[in-house]
Amino acid sequence: MANIKSAKKRILVNKTKAARNKSIRSAVKTSIKKVEAAVEIKDKAAAEAALKDAISTISKATTKGVYHKNNCARKVSRLSKAVNSI
Repeated sequence: MANIKSAKKRILVNKTKAARNKSIRSAVKTSIKKVEAAVEIKDKAAAEAALKDAISTISKATTKGVYHKNNCARKVSRLSKAVNSI
């Protein structure tokens, strides 16, 4: 454990930020799974609705700095391609 006050604070701040990032990543993964599940059962309407939600979630994660913009673009592109293939 750190002895310096600023180092102790950094540990606390990093723990808080890691928890926030983990929560956001989890939400993104959940929204992606919903799209993939709808695609798997070939439900076009549900897939499009889930895709809209997933794109929103992924974009929010990107603006908050959890994902890089190219990572975001890749995820959205793959999901869109999957939905359009139905």
